[in-house]
Amino acid sequence: MTVLHQERILLGIDPGTVVMGYGVIKQVGQQFSVMQYGVIHLNRYTTHALKLQKIFERVGALADDFKPDEVILEAPFYGKNIQAMLKLGRAQGVAMAAALAREVPITEYAPRKIKQAVTGHGNASKEQVAHMLMSLLKLPSMPDLLDASDALAAAVCHAYQHQRASTTPTSWKQFLKANPVRLLRP
Repeated sequence: MTVLHQERILLGIDPGTVVMGYGVIKQVGQQFSVMQYGVIHLNRYTTHALKLQKIFERVGALADDFKPDEVILEAPFYGKNIQAMLKLGRAQGVAMAAALAREVPITEYAPRKIKQAVTGHGNASKEQVAHMLMSLLKLPSMPDLLDASDALAAAVCHAYQHQRASTTPTSWKQFLKANPVRLLRP
């Protein structure tokens, strides 16, 4: 009996107002392949509004080009600089809006959750995440800017979460069917 695995395309985004990372992966069952990854340089744009416009345009173009089933974003974490946090939140919101304008569902994960999913350790460094992705995704070399590997990691994290959800029983009946040795017998 042949088991067919549904193909999904996931667009991961590491939002930023200076450099924004992106990574597109294709998932078939438990296998991943990289379709494209890179960064969008935003430091050449002089105003924050222009940077937000470019984020909207570029995320929209990625969604148009790759037709992802979902967009996954790394959620901003609280830092000491509240102004930087506000700008980062706006960048994330604009990236979300670009996906939602194309009716692509979005999901976000905390950085620790992404690192935990990829490396097994929530305090892993960006370099550790990149090295693990090189092995997992068979990348020939580490991305020049780690924003791209962070975006790929967000997509991989989501793929793992989806796999876990699809194998997790949703009822006692399913649980007992999947775990017959756990039945108590008199």
